[in-house]
Amino acid sequence: MTAVESKEIEETAANGEPEKKKDYAITPITVTHPEAVDPASVRLFRQPEWQLRLTIDNDRSYTQVKVVRAAPLSHPEHYISLLDIKNEEICMIEDPASLDAEIRAILRQELDRRYLTAVIERVLSLRNDFGTSYWEVETSRGQREFVVQNVAENAQWLGDSRLLLVDVDGNRFEIPDLEGLDKKSLGLINQVL
Repeated sequence: MTAVESKEIEETAANGEPEKKKDYAITPITVTHPEAVDPASVRLFRQPEWQLRLTIDNDRSYTQVKVVRAAPLSHPEHYISLLDIKNEEICMIEDPASLDAEIRAILRQELDRRYLTAVIERVLSLRNDFGTSYWEVETSRGQREFVVQNVAENAQWLGDSRLLLVDVDGNRFEIPDLEGLDKKSLGLINQVL
């Protein structure tokens, strides 16, 4: 966002007389976010229905807000960050339980939408070509096909036998217990990992 500032400058006109003109310069407006936010003062709402907004009581409002997990793997239910339109942090909610029920419900909906994860129940086919793996799986959301580039970077171990895969489109697929899969599925996965 910018503001236009003007200042008068003196120039010499064609007739030799001094002439005053305005020089306009664009000056960026810096946006500062609050230093500390009391979770009780946070108000999340949708207006219109598809747009999440934030008001911090007696302070300021934001017309577009994103909800993200600051520590999605180690603390998925804590440290929820609210970001502005430029992906800059407005504030962090350390424990969403400190929010009222209506705001917690909106927060949960936003997180579920952003971090939608399908649980892989069975691997139907899997092939690997030059570091890119092509998966056909049965998930909790039905049969899916997806592509993972560089499994070493896009597969994260969340425990001894819990695996999270992120495909080329950013979709997340979880295997909660690798040992719980059938032998065929386990054999295919072992070829790639």
